[in-house]
Amino acid sequence: MPAIFDRIAILGVGLIGASIARAAREYGAANAVALYDANPDVRARARALGLGEVFDDAEMAVGNAELVVLAVPVGTMGPAAAACSSGLKAGAVVTDVGSVKQAVVDAVAAALPANVHFVPGHPLAGTEHSGPDAGFATLFHNRWQILTPLPDQDAAYPAAVDRLEAFWRALGANVERMDAERHDVVLAVTSHLPHLIAFNIVAMAEDLESVTESEVVKYSASGFRDFTRIAASDPTMWRDVFLNNRDAVLEVLGRFSEDLAALQRAIRWGEGDTLFDLFDRARRMRREVIDAGQDTPAPNWGRDEPSS
Repeated sequence: MPAIFDRIAILGVGLIGASIARAAREYGAANAVALYDANPDVRARARALGLGEVFDDAEMAVGNAELVVLAVPVGTMGPAAAACSSGLKAGAVVTDVGSVKQAVVDAVAAALPANVHFVPGHPLAGTEHSGPDAGFATLFHNRWQILTPLPDQDAAYPAAVDRLEAFWRALGANVERMDAERHDVVLAVTSHLPHLIAFNIVAMAEDLESVTESEVVKYSASGFRDFTRIAASDPTMWRDVFLNNRDAVLEVLGRFSEDLAALQRAIRWGEGDTLFDLFDRARRMRREVIDAGQDTPAPNWGRDEPSS
């Protein structure tokens, strides 16, 4: 099967950028991969790993690329687009991997020339690890890639969207399209708020005066341990997510605070039926996640227990 794109360029060689580079070549979605990262140490590591042809200049990296992927933190999407804009090939498809869409649309669209096709996107895949060494080709297998195409574009735009969708499917992803505003609310519920809770719980445990930090670490049960896994995510990326999706996050956080207050009352007044009903609903949701293929039913979230 021929490659979807002859040459692609990836700006930002972290977990997602490195994984796209590996997957595009392994699955034949691109014939050539060009890479650029603003950090010279990251560029050096990408060269050492053989992830693609690494450039020291963003404009040179995107030259002749049919697809350009902005794989940088949400807060730097606009500057990244501006840095490469003059080197973009006419008719090129430009996309991003940010977990916030409306803010990225506003920042990136304003920085790009009129003769390219900007198709915002967000792969719902990742780990708590970061950097070029963290990338692996199967990261996107059976994960969702959400595209948020722009309205009122030229006649060639739908074909550009279809081509980008084919690229992500070649990498093993499931693809869905939705508008940017809806994406930001959905992700506030499914990703952003859970991360915020994890960051807060882990930080709170560190600050508690009634237990020592060594006790928290030594006696970490599975619940707290999994919160620490989520809280190990890249702080720069998540700072930018919350600053750029603040409206949706604050809306969902307000609902969460109200429900948490109701749960607090149920515990205080011994309302066992209320607690059981909530826990039972949550347990059913876990089953739906497994049935949808988004996690494994294996004990301990699929991880092997250390041998005793």
